[in-house]
Parts: sequence; C-alpha cells; structure tokens
Amino acid sequence: MISRTNGSLYTHIENNIATIEFEHPASNSFPSELLERLAKAFDQLSVDNSVHVIILKSEGDRAFCAGASFDELIAITNLEQGKFFFSGFAHVINAMRKCQKPIIGRIQGKTVGGGVGLASACDYCLTTEAASIKLSELTIGIGPFVIEPAVSRKIGLAAFETLAWDATQWKNAYWAKEKGLFSKVFLTISELDKEVQLFAEKLASYNPAALQQMKRATWHGTDHWDTLLIERAAISGELVLSEFTKEALEKFKK
Repeated sequence: MISRTNGSLYTHIENNIATIEFEHPASNSFPSELLERLAKAFDQLSVDNSVHVIILKSEGDRAFCAGASFDELIAITNLEQGKFFFSGFAHVINAMRKCQKPIIGRIQGKTVGGGVGLASACDYCLTTEAASIKLSELTIGIGPFVIEPAVSRKIGLAAFETLAWDATQWKNAYWAKEKGLFSKVFLTISELDKEVQLFAEKLASYNPAALQQMKRATWHGTDHWDTLLIERAAISGELVLSEFTKEALEKFKK
C-alpha cells in the first residue's frame, strides 16, 4: 500500500490475481508521482511469478480517471518541466505494454484524456454505462499526442480522430464498445465487479506461459514506443508554454 496526500496506490495479490487500485481526490487524476508509482507497480508485477493476471481499477463510483493533474499542468514554466510532466503517461503506457501479464481494465465511470490512454493500454476492458470518454486536450491548446498510439492501436485512427478533433464531445460507453475500446458494458458497478472477478479468475486458471506469449503477440510492433511516446511528450511540453494554452488554463482555473 502506498498512500500520499496527492493520491494513493494499492496493490493486492490473491489467487494469482493482482489488483492495482489508484485514487486521487480530483476525479482520480494523476500527479507525476502517482504515475511513476503506477509504472513501477506494473514493472514489479510483470516479473512476479505468483501473478498471472492484473486488474487495474480506481476508487469510488464516479470518474475512472480524469487524466493528468491539472494543478501540475498549470505549474509548468519551462520545456524541461513540460516534457517531464507529459512523459508520465508515456512511462505508464510503456510499462503496461511491456508487462508480461494481461491487464484487465475495470472502468466504472467517465474517462478523460490520459485516462483514455490507460484504458487503451489495457488488454481487455469491462465497464458500466457511465463510462463515457473524451479527449479534451485541443481545448487548452495541446493535444493527445502521447496517448495517440495506444488509442489508435485499440480503436483505429478514424475513431481516434473523431475523439481528438471534437474535443468537447463525450462518447458513451456503447460507442467505445463498438469501436473496440471496451469489451463489455454493464448497467451497474456491482454487475461490473462480479464479471471482472469471474473473468480474472478464468484467465488466472490458464497456462501462464500461454498468457505471456499471447500478450507478446498482441503488442508486436510497438517496441519503438519507448522513444516515440517521449518524443510526443516533448511536443506537448512545448505547446503548454504557448500563450494560447496559458490563457486557456487561466480560464479553466477561474
């Protein structure tokens, strides 16, 4: 268990199933420290032979993840800080794709920006009807550059463009399911939790070597993401210093 004033991260292992649960008071958004700890959690579980499958979830019954920390975003003053900030989700996505264990996303509510990237980096997502998604980055003068490869891999470039260009529009869970981001949609969180557990138990009963080979096969061709996502982080790190973005952030702050 890791708990901080800027959020918390819990990892629990039982019956070959690891559950990672994160929390932040601002709609389960991620400050840099929490992103770093999440990436390390995936790295550690990847080599833990007692773990066959991983569940990723957030606390509460509202938003799954509101993306990166707004407070840290508005505090960026130079290129180095900008690149570091936007590299947070790059490191997590790369840790998820390289993790040897399949990752089940338990998505209970609205998901924005980097949260959509997290869902896309999961190998299988189960959700409720409340799990609408949005990529709002263009509204503040940046873009979903770091998460684009993960989102496009999962739902295709055309669907990604639908989300990215229309940056104020929410797409509901059934749209996301149709595009391939979500595999199943449930009416209630209790139904969701029951199915997540049953599915995790099913995967955990399979040959661990087969699960690892399956994971490797489905992420084939993404090795270049180690550098690509960091390059994308540098783009956003530069844009966030623009006058447009500074003014947009100031309006959001007010």
